[in-house]
Amino acid sequence: MTNPNGYTTKSNIVAGGNGRPSVTATINGQQVKVPEGTTILDAARLLHVEIPTLCKHADLDPTAACGLCIVKAKGSSKMLRACCTPVEKGMEITTHDAEIVEVRRTVVELILSKHPNDCLTCGRNQNCELQTIASDFGIRQAVMPSIAKDFELDVSTAALTLDPSKCISCGRCVHVCQDIQNVHALCFLGRGYETQIAPAGVSLGESPCVKCGQCSAHCPTGAIFEFDETWRTWDFLKDPELFTVVQIAPSVRVAIGEAFGLQPGTNLTGQLYAALRRLGFDAIFDTNFGADVTILEEGSEFIQRFMHSRGELPLITSCCPAWVDFMEKFHGDMIGHFSTCKSPHEIVGVLAKTYYAEKTGLDPARIRCVSIMPCTAKKWEIGRHESMYASGYQDVDVSLTTRELARMIKQAGIAFLDLEEEECDPILGDYTGAGTIFGVTGGVMEAALRTAADLITGETLEQLEYTGVRGLEGVKEAEVEIAGRTVRVAVAHGLGHVESVLHRVREAKENGEEPPYHFVEVMACPGGCVGGGGQPYGVTNDVRMARARGLYSDDERRKLRKSHENPHVKRLYDGFLKEPLGRKAHELLHTKYQARLTYAR
Repeated sequence: MTNPNGYTTKSNIVAGGNGRPSVTATINGQQVKVPEGTTILDAARLLHVEIPTLCKHADLDPTAACGLCIVKAKGSSKMLRACCTPVEKGMEITTHDAEIVEVRRTVVELILSKHPNDCLTCGRNQNCELQTIASDFGIRQAVMPSIAKDFELDVSTAALTLDPSKCISCGRCVHVCQDIQNVHALCFLGRGYETQIAPAGVSLGESPCVKCGQCSAHCPTGAIFEFDETWRTWDFLKDPELFTVVQIAPSVRVAIGEAFGLQPGTNLTGQLYAALRRLGFDAIFDTNFGADVTILEEGSEFIQRFMHSRGELPLITSCCPAWVDFMEKFHGDMIGHFSTCKSPHEIVGVLAKTYYAEKTGLDPARIRCVSIMPCTAKKWEIGRHESMYASGYQDVDVSLTTRELARMIKQAGIAFLDLEEEECDPILGDYTGAGTIFGVTGGVMEAALRTAADLITGETLEQLEYTGVRGLEGVKEAEVEIAGRTVRVAVAHGLGHVESVLHRVREAKENGEEPPYHFVEVMACPGGCVGGGGQPYGVTNDVRMARARGLYSDDERRKLRKSHENPHVKRLYDGFLKEPLGRKAHELLHTKYQARLTYAR
């Protein structure tokens, strides 16, 4: 449930309810008026009262699994769970007293009795919700005998690490995997103290898992986290024989500041370039450049299909590797609709070991390419198909998450927030505003429409903002007029929203009708890459929107805002690739897909 927007008076709080009837109650002696159906947890937050919880997340419906959020209501003989109990008219609620605190402390102690005591070596150390709550309750020693079980780590996806011993059975990962993402890779196994979260009967790598990492982003502990490859990157950087290049994805720049105490959406592009140089990288590139190239290739694909009927409509975007994995496993019949263009970071990777190597006289065998991504699925993508070795070597050697880069900066003792802004290396770094909005849902579509409209009409159109594809609505539909023709587009984010779009496409094909859309963008993670599974923890829709605003502001500030206007992209095609969709472009910048079994055994 979204927290209602409210205003504060001296004695009470009133929250708007979008037409719903309101109820008035008292919490800790203060009146609050909220829309009918508002939970005690959300009503208390309007009064700046934080009730502890481990199972509730703003993205998910309440499950009341952890039992930490208990409160008292006058006249009730039992304590109520604030996350799932709606406020009722005339309620008098107490959220904290000595008895409530003692019960909550006991609940935390029970959870800790099943939890391993290895915080110092945990991937969530100092960023763990359980650790924080245990500290808040002043728990300094084990009160109850340990019944923690030692489960084997599951690293079978090469993207995520599943450590069932640290699971607290809150259910967040199951709910996001099943209800938000519609993947159903994780479930509850066992009962009581035997309960654990895992795929049923197989490893994570053999399950339907698409490596999106939303389970990791929503897990309150270290039970699921990214497969750490910072050690490989350090090995590259200390080897004098190697030339190590790095690139940063669009959404990393507006999220990494959160790891250093800044507000979501703070754009730190220049500071990131500076930090990466201080870490020892030999060349600093930007994935936004790859996004501009993607638009030239993908936009040209769209024009071929839309204007010349060379291929199936709608064209569906392919930038998101978790969506690619999902499509190959669950929707193999849609492969003909998929753009064959690689994702932007793969494009930068292959160009680093071909175009850049040629321009600088470097031996590509010496080049190592590291991608800084908001995404855990990119770790899988870099080896997903033989086309990811188009340079003659693995095009991207390591993909790190935003969280991993933040750790590396801290390990290096870099005072990140004090750094002066620096520039990237322009050959594979300079980008347009269209490249930067790739990081938010609707951004790929908007960038593609800017270029497609110009290329189709042969004119430089003033249309830049396509606001109909912006926002966090699960599926957005719009119509755009280009050269007298109507282009129907759809944008879906969060894999659970894709089914309705694909159903309409299939239904039209079966009935011999015109396709409902001509162009479809899909991003696996809610909000797009700004909400990626490798971004700093604590994501909510407010955080997603703040990060998105940071990217749109970057776009608005850019002198060039259309991908085909990037002068370095023009030089790339003029002197190396020759033309979009040409022979060399296909060899280096495009990939293939194949339908795969949902369970890989």
